[in-house]
Amino acid sequence: MSSNITIAISKGRIFKDALPLLAALDIYPVEAPETTRKLILETNRPDVKIIIVRTTDVPTYVEYGAADIGIAGKDVLLEYSVNASGGNGLGGYGLYEPLDLKIAQCKMVVAEPEKVEPGETGNREHGGRKRVATKYVNIARNYFASQGKQVEIIKLYGSMELAPVLGLADQIVDLVDTGNTLKANGLVVVETITDISSRLIVNKAAMKMKNNLIKPMIEKLTELVEEK
Repeated sequence: MSSNITIAISKGRIFKDALPLLAALDIYPVEAPETTRKLILETNRPDVKIIIVRTTDVPTYVEYGAADIGIAGKDVLLEYSVNASGGNGLGGYGLYEPLDLKIAQCKMVVAEPEKVEPGETGNREHGGRKRVATKYVNIARNYFASQGKQVEIIKLYGSMELAPVLGLADQIVDLVDTGNTLKANGLVVVETITDISSRLIVNKAAMKMKNNLIKPMIEKLTELVEEK
């Protein structure tokens, strides 16, 4: 049985916010992902490595055992679990989600143009359905279905705010932190779908086989989160 732990994290805000939590576990990356091209980072502990992966890939690396634990946003986990095969939770996969780390917090919202041009009714309808642009296709589809609304989902990978401005969509589903980008593009929040924060996820097999290493980490992190 391996006595090593591999942690999957993405670059950017989540990594930055996770550093104090890792420090509390006496884990310090030897190099920063922003200053190195390496995707496997050594740490001060020979038994712990950090792998840098795309945000949306963190659950996959953990589920299939390439990483023992990971830190991923709830938005990614929801989209991952509510997939085309009909999954409705991480429990159906090789993952546990034992802890809300309460970092990288924001909201997933529905937003639309604040101002209506003369002659418009407020929402351009397409075949009786609103068009909603988002990269969170599964989350959006399930949310509107739960509201009893039929919508046409248009998948985009970025610059979501442009879609209503240029007439591609009536609304967007996206993450919002300060709301400044929405405001700058003339959009306002009309519905909040859910609060988002980053979560600790653990491979099920690793939780069993490396429990003596992972359980103390979870307990320490739980203490830190409860102190906030």
